[in-house]
Amino acid sequence: MRYFITPALLLVPYIGLLTGCGGGGSEASVAPVGQVAATPVDAAVVAVRSDALVPGQLVLAGTAAVNPISAISDNTRIVAATTTAQSVTNACAPIRPFYWEIGNKSAKSVSGSVKSSSSTTTITATMPMSIASASKWVYGAYVVEKRNGALSANDFLMLGMRGGYTSFASCLQNQSVDSCLAYGTNGVFNATTSGKFDYGGGHMQKHASLLGLGGLNNKTLATEIRSVIGADLTFGYSQPQLAGGIFTTADSYARFLRKIMSGQLKMGAALGSNPVCTNRASCPVGQVVYTPVPSTESWHYSIGHWVEDDPKLGDGAFSSPGAYGFYPWIDASRTAYGIVARTVPGPGGGVESVGCGRLIRKAWLTGIAS
Repeated sequence: MRYFITPALLLVPYIGLLTGCGGGGSEASVAPVGQVAATPVDAAVVAVRSDALVPGQLVLAGTAAVNPISAISDNTRIVAATTTAQSVTNACAPIRPFYWEIGNKSAKSVSGSVKSSSSTTTITATMPMSIASASKWVYGAYVVEKRNGALSANDFLMLGMRGGYTSFASCLQNQSVDSCLAYGTNGVFNATTSGKFDYGGGHMQKHASLLGLGGLNNKTLATEIRSVIGADLTFGYSQPQLAGGIFTTADSYARFLRKIMSGQLKMGAALGSNPVCTNRASCPVGQVVYTPVPSTESWHYSIGHWVEDDPKLGDGAFSSPGAYGFYPWIDASRTAYGIVARTVPGPGGGVESVGCGRLIRKAWLTGIAS
């Protein structure tokens, strides 16, 4: 499956999931953990760059760097973000209903449930949902923690979607990691795509097998992941797929993001590491097979997460959008996180949520509603 991506099979009740909670490819050159490739900044947009700024600094077009915490009051930010999320004229209007949240490394700062006139559903922070490809960031954090922050060249290759396992479809609910890998064409190695960016679930499935997780099922996989990144995180797997199988809540995922920002997880230092070019139009010829990002934008891909560093539209945020509309992010200065949470019946919701989420993020960082 390809999208924002690899949607989970919703085959078991969430209560059941919570009950369970308590190589192919050549070696690649490795950039230092935490290093992010520099990208140009368009003067017409607000730009935050982790490679150019110290944490807490914000660059506005035509101005020097300022500290957003001291320059803009929390109340101004809250009003701007809330106004943007509730707008009926911007990119947030067509994705209703949804839940949104922004916070810092310690706590939630502001949140809200935006309703739709055409639906009786209210999305909340505690509503369980499939997060599809947002699962990738969780697995990436697990691997970084298991490796004590020292990833191998093959780790970067597989977690950067260049491992050559590009025929993945989906898992069945009652499978293990290994039986899913052996199912259909999921575990087929394609030498012609090895070393090239090809977004899909097979790379992580194979990596998990190599890491010794092959015998784990939905219940034991969730237990293992949580034992490493935090028993306080509440999630389960609806299928034993590392790249897209998690079922959780916005509230739990927000705790995960705060762990990254506060340094409780080593992923905090690894954000944006070894970035991979992902746009066929702007990357070296032959280096990209498939990306779910619209061809009008050029992002990089890191350890289970994206770097939204398009030269014209990007702000350097780290994110991991899911096919059904779940969009988590940490801004480039690492001072704020955010979530847009919703669920749509088919793939394609990730791109729409990004459009809304980046407006809310910009409003929070600048104090100006969009």
